[in-house]
Amino acid sequence: MSETTTTRPKLYNRILYPLLEFIRAASFSGILLMVVTIIAIAWANSPWAESYAKVWSTPFTIALGDYGLTKATILWVNDGLMAIFFFVVGLEIKRETMVGELSSIKGAAFPVMAALGGMIVPAGVFVLLNLGDEGLSGWGIPMATDIAFALGILTLLGNRAPLSLKLFLIAYAIVDDIGAVLVIALFYTSEVNFLSLWIGFLLFGLLLIGNALRMRNIWVYILIGVIMWVAFLKSGVHATIAGILLAITIPGRSKISEEEFVSSTDEVLEELRISQQAEMSDPDTNPTDEDYQGAVYTIESNCEEALSPMHRLEHALHPWVAFAIMPIFALANAGIAIDANLVENLNAALPMGIILGLVLGKPIGILMFSWIASATGIAAKPTSFNWLQLIGVGLLGGVGFTMSIFIANLAFADSPMLPLSKLAILCASLVAGIIAYIILRYAGSRSPNRTDTV
Repeated sequence: MSETTTTRPKLYNRILYPLLEFIRAASFSGILLMVVTIIAIAWANSPWAESYAKVWSTPFTIALGDYGLTKATILWVNDGLMAIFFFVVGLEIKRETMVGELSSIKGAAFPVMAALGGMIVPAGVFVLLNLGDEGLSGWGIPMATDIAFALGILTLLGNRAPLSLKLFLIAYAIVDDIGAVLVIALFYTSEVNFLSLWIGFLLFGLLLIGNALRMRNIWVYILIGVIMWVAFLKSGVHATIAGILLAITIPGRSKISEEEFVSSTDEVLEELRISQQAEMSDPDTNPTDEDYQGAVYTIESNCEEALSPMHRLEHALHPWVAFAIMPIFALANAGIAIDANLVENLNAALPMGIILGLVLGKPIGILMFSWIASATGIAAKPTSFNWLQLIGVGLLGGVGFTMSIFIANLAFADSPMLPLSKLAILCASLVAGIIAYIILRYAGSRSPNRTDTV
């Protein structure tokens, strides 16, 4: 048996199966987001448009005794539900850096370089067009990539999009997410309440200590994480950062090793086999139901200990984020009342900075930095996809949507520029997605590698 054959199960168990599950969920989520976005726009421009605004502006209170928080429904979505979204993003980042595409310098170099280009160039395009204008604060908008939407478009291509291309997209989009989180934390923060901020970081430190002491009770992390979220909410630093910080503290290692799991489970199964054989050879032997149930519970316990809290939480929360939180966010934020004045202003500096940043800046930046990495020997382009496919995936990076709208909300909250920036994001995402689909459909038909698709 070759070395490749013997190491294959570990590769599939630890990396590929969770990744395929992630791709499938994100892909269907992207298609769902498209449908929900259309519904939101239709609702906001229908005779029932007033009800759209009323639903999301309705105050909602969560209280415990004399203490409580009252916010408009849309703020609970953008500050609360999106904190869970960022928590899952943080878990995905941590998984990728531990066992995924970003776990080694060699594997991470190419997508990291691509992501840097995909952030720097679009932001530069936006700044050049908005330098000196009041819309300059939106420079972070075209830096973002929506993984769900992008994977949804790749799914429509079927076997024309090799798995290696999807892995590259996920890897650079996750680095993109790291950049977006840093931008939000450093540049989209209002006046800071330092007492609340220090309380938040103190709780973060306690969770890091708990991780170092191998504390594995997920509910302790969640409880302290909720309090940390409230502290960041009160601090002026955007509350969703608490989600990323909480994800960093979640233990990523299993309690027992792979060998211990296999050995212990085999022992239990062997005892059950011996018991079964004894019953077949001697009818008077009557194993109790408690023996069977005990064996099942032992195997269940082994499974829980073999999975790290990080993997368990990501597995449990990702469907909720993909099929509930992100669609709710889209429904709450994509409903733009489109009128003639809004459309006429699409050629202004702010929307053009967003559109050109996403549609041109993204693919140019990704292609340019990828070529530099390849030409200088910093990293090698995977041979399983060609440069034309890389341009197509670079255009998919221009599908900003969720992250771009989120940053737009921070940059232009309660400003007349917010609807205009959202319309520009939707237009750019639509154009980038269509062009990417056409390029990848053509490039995929010429791809020599079609066997590794999902």
